[in-house]
Amino acid sequence: MTILATQVFNRKGISLFAPLALLSLAACATPFRADVQRFVALPDTTGQSFIVVAADPDLSGGLEFGQYAMLVDQKMLDLGYRRSDDPAAAELIVSMDYEIDKGREKVVADPDPFYPSARFGGYYRRPGYRYGFHDPFLYGGYGFSGYDGVRSFTVYTTELDMKIDRAVDGERLFEGKAEALSRSKNLTYLVPNLVEAMFTDFPGNSGERVRISIAPEKK
Repeated sequence: MTILATQVFNRKGISLFAPLALLSLAACATPFRADVQRFVALPDTTGQSFIVVAADPDLSGGLEFGQYAMLVDQKMLDLGYRRSDDPAAAELIVSMDYEIDKGREKVVADPDPFYPSARFGGYYRRPGYRYGFHDPFLYGGYGFSGYDGVRSFTVYTTELDMKIDRAVDGERLFEGKAEALSRSKNLTYLVPNLVEAMFTDFPGNSGERVRISIAPEKK
């Protein structure tokens, strides 16, 4: 990616050149990370038939749920499982649920990235933070407000739960949870990416909690 520069002036009138990316940083999307934990007692069931159902009866039959269920369906097919033409005859029951909370406010105090200050003795960059005010763990720019180095935004927690049971006796074979913090509450973006995270290196190591990077939303 080519980085352009533009001329800006500090408070003393001294000309500075700053990357254009800095000036438009608020518009840049940042990947969020999904934390995934899976518990596995899954024998070699590849090739068995399955059906995807809603764990929450309120979601069953909904068009939105159906859209996300098709993603899980395709992932199972990619792994070598077979979609059951007769739901009652399915050998495996894949149940899924998803939810997003109402969000909580997060307040961050950072120095102004555009102007040097006496306190910091010039331009500030915190180790691991680009331009001093970039949070690497939160996707998006929704709900942002702030002034003079203090900013606040709403943080949402989105969770995807998935279970696989043997149909004949109800034995639990797999439990998984994918969770992400973000500044977006767009489920049509978040849930598909949590599905992607859930099936990354599926079924995973039982009890292991891993962090998987999710691509930023395209604007």
